[in-house]
Amino acid sequence: MNQKQKKDEPSRTIAVNRRARHDYHIEEHYEAGLSLRGWEAKSLRAGRAQITEAYVTVKNGEAFLIGAHFTPLKHTCTHEIADATRTRKLLLHRRELASLIGKVERAGYTLVPLDLHWTHGRAKLEVGLAKGKKQHDKRADIKERDWQRQKERIMRHSA
Repeated sequence: MNQKQKKDEPSRTIAVNRRARHDYHIEEHYEAGLSLRGWEAKSLRAGRAQITEAYVTVKNGEAFLIGAHFTPLKHTCTHEIADATRTRKLLLHRRELASLIGKVERAGYTLVPLDLHWTHGRAKLEVGLAKGKKQHDKRADIKERDWQRQKERIMRHSA
């Protein structure tokens, strides 16, 4: 695929939760579908979503996305009241849900939304099974990033 073809493709990504990778060690990734209303799908197509302060909970054997903010468009349907931060059901396979429930309840893991994207015309949420980082872990990550940047600068100037 050449550069021109890549530029013509629309971006798959709708929203990214960058804070999640900073605050948590991500152990596993799961791709979940979202149960959406019509106005929500339209606002996602317009790129009006935030998942930075969102989190995932498991209740009664089902997973839910709480705190995600989908801003309604101005020309949204008038007979439906648009709640931007309503709780949305996540669509996962039964085995994936059973595995997640076991790890979250017994092993002390957390479910964190990582990114919201399109797959074959459907909105999908990438959910990470995560453990919280300590402050010293965050500092180590920052030092490692700075060192990688410095290494690249040195390599660029010496070449």
